[in-house]
Amino acid sequence: MAISLLALSMTVNAQEQEKKTTTIELPQWVKNIKFSGYGMVQYQADDKYSTTTPDQKDNANSFQLRLFRLALEGRIGKDFYWKGQIQLNGNTSTLGSSPRVVDLFGEWQKYDFFRIKAGQFKRSFSFENPMHPITQGFMSYSQSISKLVGFSDRTGEQASNGRDIGIQVQGDFLKNASGRNLLHYQVGVFNGEGINKKDADNRKDIIGGFWVMPIKGMRIGAFGWTGSRVISYTNAATGESYSQSVPKNRYALSAEYVTESDWTFRTEYVHSQGYGSNLAAGDKADGYYALCIAPIIAKKLHVKARYDLYRDRKAWDSSKTFYEIGADYVFNKYLQLNIEYARVNDKSIKTEGKHNYNLLDVELDFKF
Repeated sequence: MAISLLALSMTVNAQEQEKKTTTIELPQWVKNIKFSGYGMVQYQADDKYSTTTPDQKDNANSFQLRLFRLALEGRIGKDFYWKGQIQLNGNTSTLGSSPRVVDLFGEWQKYDFFRIKAGQFKRSFSFENPMHPITQGFMSYSQSISKLVGFSDRTGEQASNGRDIGIQVQGDFLKNASGRNLLHYQVGVFNGEGINKKDADNRKDIIGGFWVMPIKGMRIGAFGWTGSRVISYTNAATGESYSQSVPKNRYALSAEYVTESDWTFRTEYVHSQGYGSNLAAGDKADGYYALCIAPIIAKKLHVKARYDLYRDRKAWDSSKTFYEIGADYVFNKYLQLNIEYARVNDKSIKTEGKHNYNLLDVELDFKF
């Protein structure tokens, strides 16, 4: 009897031990998931005059939370890459717009010369738009990118961080003797409404571009965009409200050179034809910027300067120009401090002789 009980006890213990050592093998694509994020906190001060009230100061200074993003990304198999990213903002006037999905896409990457991306992602327009908000180099994207690619777009489209929903093909080809590709192309079809929205008029935006890379670090490119946008407006004479689908045509000319010694030069001209939410502004706008980022200590300490012009009616009396200088210090790959001063000339300020003002921007950016 004792021997039977001992044998039974040993069997039960062996079964329990087997249960304890059982492991669940996760799929490889789950193991490949990477979690990351970054945040940008900001202080800004200016001494500008009111755009509507003569001789009245409209200056301000404030700490603010520029943005905070969390991202998941990974691979399924060898050829398929995916990413999802959400954004949260502080000090927003409509907190319902935050948090929100900014990226959610998958891309088949089997061939360098032909890759297919589908979902919500950056529009394939301009060099600066796809750049990371921290590494693009300045306190904000240039005005031409912000106003004509979908950040605070002149069409009245919701703030979309330069993104839209669609499908895109892209690739690099024509390798030189050292194996570096000399040509890049990309073309996509998008809803034309920005992030997280269906197409309002069933007419798609087509955006494409190409660039050549004649020497290492240099890109010279051109981009085109044709599509439409539904705008709402009120007839001043009758008081009646209307909605109408209007054309939206844009192009950009771009050049960039990033040297191995950590110098950056970049310039772009962007032109837009098509009415926005403000019909009085006309159907044409354009913008131009040129910048230089120079290393004092390579990869560590930089000084920088940017000329940034935007004309909302493609006329000089609608221009706004930033003359910027600044510096940044990279503590490590996770933490960076930036400071900038800008002298701004804003023709929308109607008070004679009050078009100019000063702006100070300080940012602390972190990644994880």
